[in-house]
Amino acid sequence: MGLNDFFKFLESQSYKIQYRVLLSRYRGKTTCTDCQGTRIRKDANYVKIGNSTITDVVLLPIHKCLNFFKNLQLSEHDLKIASRILLEITNRLTFLCEVGLEYLTLNRTSNTLSGGESQRINLATSLGSSLVGSMYILDEPSIGLHPKDTERLISVLKHLRDEGNTVIVVEHDEEIMKEADEIIDIGPMAGNYGGEIVFQGIHKDLINQSKSLTANYLTQERIIPIPKNKRTSQHWIHLKNVRQNNLKSLNISLPLYNFTCITGVSGSGKSTLVKQVLHPFLKKHLGISNDQQGTFDTITGNLECIKSVEFIDQNPIGKSSRSNPATYVGAFDDIRDLFSRQPESKLKGHKPGFFSFNVEGGRCEMCEGEGTTTVSMQFMADIHLLCEECEGKRYKASALSVKYHQKNISDLLEMDISEALEFFKTYPGRLEDKIVTKIQPLEDVGLGYLKLGQSSSTMSGGEAQRIKLASFLAKGTNAKDTLFIFDEPTTGLHFYDIEKLLIAIQRLIDAKNSVIVIEHHSDVIKCADWIVDLGPFGGDKGGDLIFSGPPEQLILEEKSLTGFYLKDKF
Repeated sequence: MGLNDFFKFLESQSYKIQYRVLLSRYRGKTTCTDCQGTRIRKDANYVKIGNSTITDVVLLPIHKCLNFFKNLQLSEHDLKIASRILLEITNRLTFLCEVGLEYLTLNRTSNTLSGGESQRINLATSLGSSLVGSMYILDEPSIGLHPKDTERLISVLKHLRDEGNTVIVVEHDEEIMKEADEIIDIGPMAGNYGGEIVFQGIHKDLINQSKSLTANYLTQERIIPIPKNKRTSQHWIHLKNVRQNNLKSLNISLPLYNFTCITGVSGSGKSTLVKQVLHPFLKKHLGISNDQQGTFDTITGNLECIKSVEFIDQNPIGKSSRSNPATYVGAFDDIRDLFSRQPESKLKGHKPGFFSFNVEGGRCEMCEGEGTTTVSMQFMADIHLLCEECEGKRYKASALSVKYHQKNISDLLEMDISEALEFFKTYPGRLEDKIVTKIQPLEDVGLGYLKLGQSSSTMSGGEAQRIKLASFLAKGTNAKDTLFIFDEPTTGLHFYDIEKLLIAIQRLIDAKNSVIVIEHHSDVIKCADWIVDLGPFGGDKGGDLIFSGPPEQLILEEKSLTGFYLKDKF
């Protein structure tokens, strides 16, 4: 069997996990030799406008692309044909620049964009449509935005309003709240402890509301404190001559067993440095994978201090809708074990697997443990209906008849995490203590309002990221010498949640781990031990190392936009 036949065999067996692992390990992506990655055939490039092909144009940053079309010299005949088209092109490119995306290229694939970039592209599309009398609802449009970019976003939102539209924004950003015409604050806490309108009015009245957690932070009655003792490190890793994408031959040193923040405006090269250079290198160094790495000379230093690397992003915690907080942190195994030990289970011979909703046994077979049934619609989105057999409880009557202190397994899964903690603490025991140990970190990272059995498909990216963090905290001292990389962990978080998140991150470092965070939020940056600031701007105007050192010294760096917006925190 030749090499090509071997890989064809692997692909034919890709439904088996062992073959999928082999495929992911030995198959990589290379640039197409025919089109050189442009995705356009050679004969399409025979057509030129202003001595430039379509490939030349789509590879330009948007601000340069806009200049190209504005300065395009056409004959009188060609101008008559193209005048309307040119107007549409320049308008749309202008809108992309206005929302702060001038550093992107037109051929950038959508799966490489951040959530904030995708949302701003949709916003630019709305601007280009010139609609009047419409209602725009934006969910966290400041995701992934540097404070400098947030100013531009605010001006765009005001432009939409001034055109005669209604703009509703779900947001936590302080600057956007200040500029709003009307604020509706919902709380006072989350989950069952929230759901009330705490305040409605303008910003200057909000700061006088004592019941509002938001107001407490805005008035600085409650603050996220800066750690009194910042860490120093004797262990470092050194990146030499990093020149991937827009990074301009950077030499960067990162401390280990520290809290490090990678900062800079959108498009400055933060994700390139961490996701395309550092993370793939460490995965290859540890023998985890052979993913394609960015361009650099060497990465050296105390690499022996990194025994594993964990990249914690905002992807869902599980592909199955049955995945939930209890299963992710491993507490559900102990809960099933607990129910299998009850007298009725022993009498009927029920094993822990009987209480799983992933296999046949005690689960409801009509919905297969989902709690809902799906009706496929040919021309519309699928409809999810409450299961008629189990009424959403996910289990058969035989499983629900087994009770632990008057609670069946469905009752437990419907408890919120805070309630479940109190419940299991009331009845101490070996299994009960194990369950408390595993779900306590969920409470610690501010997720006490989630239900223990809440489906992962109903959670936000920020919630998914914090559940992943909680799973590592649950391991305690077993997770040592691990480098944790967080990508925008404050996404969708209130000030109160950020305060809890920072406490959890500090616990990881206290357990002899290292943490690197890609972040824009000033409250996170000020608490870091070490800052690497890239910039000064995005795209080809970024990619330089502006500053490397403690955050207290960053505010003295005149070239740093991050330092400028950080001054108010010190």
